[in-house]
Parts: sequence; structure tokens; C-alpha cells
Amino acid sequence: MTQAVHWTWSRFGELGVDNLYDALALRCRVFVLEQGPYLDPDGVDRAAWHLLGRDAAGVLQAYLRVVDPGVKYAEASIGRVITSPEARGTGLGRRLVAEGVARCVAAWPGRGIRISAQAHLERFYGGFGFGRVGSDYLEDNIPHCEMLKPAPKETP
Repeated sequence: MTQAVHWTWSRFGELGVDNLYDALALRCRVFVLEQGPYLDPDGVDRAAWHLLGRDAAGVLQAYLRVVDPGVKYAEASIGRVITSPEARGTGLGRRLVAEGVARCVAAWPGRGIRISAQAHLERFYGGFGFGRVGSDYLEDNIPHCEMLKPAPKETP
């Protein structure tokens, strides 16, 4: 079942306290409570765009952040990709990543996008054109792999 989603794309300073609270609460619910304890606020949120997806009732169902090029990697970096437990299996995660990639392409045309993906999601991200770069590594005790969606090739 596809639900209507309203997307908000904001810089950290433009989020407002309600959006910031909802984003951090959802991130904590999944990344800390479901996946194990770790420090989620990592000092990078201020140098990022934040994509929030709310349902028709205004409840935050999906979120990701896009870190500016040059902060974590040379490329823009999509991370903290999350859907609420209630929204899983609805296709919202695919819509979220597609929206995030589209926002990156619009903000930084002609540039690649890099992610640090949980290794078991390599195939999922591969569907968006991301390819593995290097070997698995542990991040917060979860196997991850770096993946790159290369910059589009220029046509003569």
C-alpha cells in the first residue's frame, strides 16, 4: 500500500525544533533502541541537508540526511537513512532513497554520491546505481561497506 508522503528538505538551521525533535526521536528509536547503543548526534548534522517524509497525519515516517561534499567524503554523502517500523514493507524506503538521490543530483549536478551502507543492504543500494568500494568494516558493531554512485559520464 502506497501512502501519500510530504517531503521537507531543510538545512539544519532551518529545521525548526519540532522537525529536529521528530528526526532525532525516530533516529533514536531505530538506530539506538533497535540496532544497539551508539552516539547518534555525531557533529555532522549541522553540515547537512535533512529530508523528512511525513504521512497525511503529519507523523514522521522517513528520514535521511545528505552531508555536504568535503565534510565526510569528497562527494555528497547520504546517511542516517530510516523509515519508521510501521512504514516498513510499504516501499517508502525506496521512495526515500530515490528522493534523496534526486535532491543530491539537483544540488550537486555532475557529482558522485557516496554512502556508508549496512552490508546487508548492498543489493538495495545497488538498485540506485551505487557500487561497492572496498571491503566490509564494522561501524557501531554492524558490518558496513562504502558504496559510490559515480558522477554521470559527460556525453560529447
